[in-house]
Order: sequence, then C-alpha cells, then structure tokens
Amino acid sequence: MAEIFDICNEHDQVIGQATRAEVHAQDLLHRAVHIWVFNSKNELMFHMRTATKDQYPNCYTSSASGHVDAGEIYEAAAHRELSEELQLSGNLERIVHIPASKETAFEHTVLYRLITDETPTPDPMEIKSIEYHSFAKIEQMVQQTPELFTPPFRELVDWGSKNR
Repeated sequence: MAEIFDICNEHDQVIGQATRAEVHAQDLLHRAVHIWVFNSKNELMFHMRTATKDQYPNCYTSSASGHVDAGEIYEAAAHRELSEELQLSGNLERIVHIPASKETAFEHTVLYRLITDETPTPDPMEIKSIEYHSFAKIEQMVQQTPELFTPPFRELVDWGSKNR
C-alpha cells in the first residue's frame, strides 16, 4: 500500500494529500521529523542511510528521521520513527520548526532531541551504520564533505551552528 502524505502550503497548513511517489516527483511541500539522539557525553548519534533508500542513499543523516503520514502530528511521527529506526523511546524535546524549501527537500521539518545512553538497535533496511561525534566534529565533517550528508541534515546542522 502506498504511503500517503499531507501536502502543505508555505505556512505548513494542510491543503491536500498525495502518495509518497507523487510528493517526491512533483516537489510538493510536505512534513518530516528529525530526531537528534545525544548521549551523556553530549555526542550526537547520526547514521549512514542504506544503499536502497529512494532519496539520498549512502548519505549521513540525523539519528532518526522520516515523513509525517497524512493526518499524523509531528510528535507522533517522531516517536514512531525513533522506534522504527532505532528501537528507542523517551521524552522528546521539540527544538525547532524549519520551513519547507529546496534545501530541506521540500519538507517542513521539526527537529526533536532525545538524551539517552540506551543502546540503539538500528533497522538494517534503513540504517547502514551509526556513529557518535561532538556537534563541532559533525559541523566540520559537513563543511568538508557536504555531499556525504542529506540536504535536510545539512540545513539542521547549519541551524544548530547558528543557534547553540
């Protein structure tokens, strides 16, 4: 069964629905969540996407991320993605909402933070590998090799660089 997403206007108001394929093919504005998981050493977990992903295969991205399904709220999507991708749960803190743009892959993006030392169990269909680094190290990596990172993750790192 095809995934259905809410289509939004520039103000993140729902104006319709479409399939994942239609949303991506037509660059329609839609919703996504990203979760940054930090450990007690203040290291950020990020992961390499698998080669089978339809967008940005073999690129690094947030600890967990994904689309908001039609009718779903951001927070519910964040908990769902965290569980599906890493088998983690916890108290999520909403950090920022970034409006949809070409740089965010046409996604209205809400970033959440989770602090935990629990060991994640990555979904092998989604995640090739995980790493932990300081935010400063990740900033440096993104600056040196931006092509290795998804555009939405680069936008979030840029936001984080300006707002920490």
